[in-house]
Amino acid sequence: MSTTRKTAMKRDVDLAGFTTYKLGGSASWFADVDGESSLLEVLEAAGDRRLLVLGRGSNLVISDRGFDGLVIRLVGEFLVAGLRPGGAVGEAWVEAGAGMPLPKLARFAVGEGRGGLEFFVGIPGSVGGAVRMNAGGHGSDTAAWLVEATVLDRRTGATKVRRPADLDLAYRRSNLGDDDVVLGARFRTIDRPPAEGEQILREITRWRKEHQPGGTLNAGSVFKNPPEDSAGRIIDSLGLKGYRRGGVAVSELHANFFVADRRARAQDLWNLVWAVRRRVGEETGVWLTPELRFVGEFDHSDDEEAGPGS
Repeated sequence: MSTTRKTAMKRDVDLAGFTTYKLGGSASWFADVDGESSLLEVLEAAGDRRLLVLGRGSNLVISDRGFDGLVIRLVGEFLVAGLRPGGAVGEAWVEAGAGMPLPKLARFAVGEGRGGLEFFVGIPGSVGGAVRMNAGGHGSDTAAWLVEATVLDRRTGATKVRRPADLDLAYRRSNLGDDDVVLGARFRTIDRPPAEGEQILREITRWRKEHQPGGTLNAGSVFKNPPEDSAGRIIDSLGLKGYRRGGVAVSELHANFFVADRRARAQDLWNLVWAVRRRVGEETGVWLTPELRFVGEFDHSDDEEAGPGS
């Protein structure tokens, strides 16, 4: 891979510090890209190497062996938000780059007197991640407010505007693949006085502090909620709070959060996820789906074999 281009690419960059778990190894190649032109430069130089677009690292677990490919972090113009007229008279859209942190986007909208996006304050991800995973919480999700997203197809270099129906958004998923790079998104909003929006932000923040393990090394919800139920409730019902593999344990505050200590390895988290899934499946018949994204190579766990189709 050439390193003679304008956008600097670095070798063997430690990725642990870019994730909320602070776990994992290094990227073979790493680049900060501050706009679409620099992104295209890097992608051209990368050739057919595997690609990982790094957002806030809030649902990401990097293997202890690292990632043998190119990791891109979106900075510069990808961190900017703005307000523009919407599709109807009197309507306003908030648009933001894919690297914009969701809590920051929520506060920007509230400050502009726009409502609807307050739930983003409780999600420690990025706009690009929200589109890719249809992030949600507190009674709403990305699909409910997304107007359109701009997506670059790495394979062709073409950029397309894709609406929610084009993205096939569903509970914590979209049809975006590894070669699709979200560049930015536009969201519809409603009129809401800033003081009212600020109150909603405070309520969401207070709820999170009371019910979720803040101040710990975690990545939010580990499993998707099954239909009409809560993964945390099911795990808790089996007495699995505190259940541990190495340096990672099921949170004592919220059973769908797994917390790591300073001696933890990414492999510990992998092992715990599959062990809890197996216990829940065998004892309740509910086979949970991980919401965490594991990247890189992990050692095999016998618990992975349990479940439907095994």
